Amino acid sequence: MSFDAAAIRSLFPILARDMRGHRLHYLDNAATSQLPNLVLDAVREHDAQHRANVHRGVHELAEEATQAYEAARGDVARYLNVPPAEIVFTSGATAAINLVAQSFTQLLARGDEIVISELEHHSNIVPWQLAAERHGLVLRAIPAGSDGRLELDRLDSLINSRTKLIAVTHVSNVTGAISDVARLVTAARSVGAKLLLDGSQRAPHGPIDVAALGADFYVLTGHKMFAPNGIGALWARHDLLHAMPPFLGGGEMIRRVTIARSTYADPPRRFEAGTPPIAQAVGLGAAVRWLMSLDWQAVAAHELGLTQRLLDALGADRRVRIIGPTGLQGRLSVVSFDLEGAHPHDVCQILDARGVALRGGHHCAQPLMDRLDLAGTTRASIALYNDSSDIDALVEGIGETARRLLT
Repeated sequence: MSFDAAAIRSLFPILARDMRGHRLHYLDNAATSQLPNLVLDAVREHDAQHRANVHRGVHELAEEATQAYEAARGDVARYLNVPPAEIVFTSGATAAINLVAQSFTQLLARGDEIVISELEHHSNIVPWQLAAERHGLVLRAIPAGSDGRLELDRLDSLINSRTKLIAVTHVSNVTGAISDVARLVTAARSVGAKLLLDGSQRAPHGPIDVAALGADFYVLTGHKMFAPNGIGALWARHDLLHAMPPFLGGGEMIRRVTIARSTYADPPRRFEAGTPPIAQAVGLGAAVRWLMSLDWQAVAAHELGLTQRLLDALGADRRVRIIGPTGLQGRLSVVSFDLEGAHPHDVCQILDARGVALRGGHHCAQPLMDRLDLAGTTRASIALYNDSSDIDALVEGIGETARRLLT
């Protein structure tokens, strides 16, 4: 089945903007994706017609808001192929990881160990550092290789009977490399540890059967998957959610409160203290329903075709070093590169003048930059609404940048 990128692009009003005489070539999707009209319409319609608080009210608007919020939970559950009761809404992937870091680690003992990796976004490093300091835990890291992948051959030396959790990215936000989840699952199960996957970069690229992956926790964030800011989700296995204590207290998450003590609601509400991001959840539900309607075999072929076009062009320029996999095997459409002698911020500024939106810097992955001896990289990240003209504009802009900065 052919893929019509122009038809998809037409659903996103911001992509029609004129950028100082240039078409917008938006290639910063790994940071934030754009919103289609159907998501914008869903959020506006909810707040215009159904705005109320959820769960507690008995009036009609409250019942409508509750139905919409719980329907969105069901949409996310279907996207991940799990029961709705295993989906906890959060403000994003960062909040979801912090939830696990705050709550799951209360079940651990001093001296227990957590394994992360050098590929991680800071959001999957700092929460574990704080938890380790708080509970006397030991933090270890899987090294990253020069190819931008996890060095899983080193995993056996990092895990032992004290390892209780492995928390790694599903797809690197710098190199686009897909983690070998099967090997991680095998390693975790061999010592009775749990596995958390940060799906922030994987979730925008089609539905995921997370239980089949073998993971125990999975996190995603809406603003990278064509949904509003301020909404994300944690999936966790039923038994884990019931074992974990809440870490935020307030309304919604309680069963009964007295001055002396409180009892807590069953998951997922146990972890959703206070008024949740209701309209944002409705927007996320609309986004995942749309994503589930697409032909992902065709979408994947389109995205990887553009990725190959970019890798070929970058690989042909001796001044450019690709950071991470140089081929399509085991990767998604995030491509970082270093233009010799040019700072990534300068590269991004020059391309911005041509309507090309990129990301330059350390991408909240400073340990990986340290490992690769880089201050930062320039990153292009491709979504389903991009097309060949976006890649060509980027490549032409790199040539212009080299002429201006390196000659």
